[in-house]
Amino acid sequence: MKVSGTVHRYGDNVDTDVIIPARYLNTSDPKELAKKCMIDIDKDFVDRVKPGDIMVAGRNFGCGSSREHAPIAIKASGISCVIAENFARIFYRNSINIGLPIIECEEASKDIEAGDKIEVDFDTGMIYNFTRKKQYQGQAFPEFMQRIIKAEGLINYISQK
Repeated sequence: MKVSGTVHRYGDNVDTDVIIPARYLNTSDPKELAKKCMIDIDKDFVDRVKPGDIMVAGRNFGCGSSREHAPIAIKASGISCVIAENFARIFYRNSINIGLPIIECEEASKDIEAGDKIEVDFDTGMIYNFTRKKQYQGQAFPEFMQRIIKAEGLINYISQK
């Protein structure tokens, strides 16, 4: 499975309160959450993001509270993948559970810039930066996690069994 898109770039320690602020958690509707995704760190994100775009960040992405609303808001906004140096453990698990592809790659996290056009191959973990004509080796998903993501989340995966 591959995805490609334009990069939206963020730094280190992007926490779940920034991804979807608590004041907007009066709903669990993905479309409503998407409208407020990243609003406190990037008020224009929702106007710029296009389906298939990719989010790239630094260390400790998704730290903070354990709310699964954060990966839901990112996925519903149209983001097809998040690349970071590393992820907070609960955010990592919540992302897989709701079918949001994420990939860890320190080199890509540090080198890729906002606006770059990139492609991610989940089977190999390769990240291709077409803008800079570079490639990076990220952490590939194990096959069972790829099946969960292809099913759009753990509940769908289990329902299909």
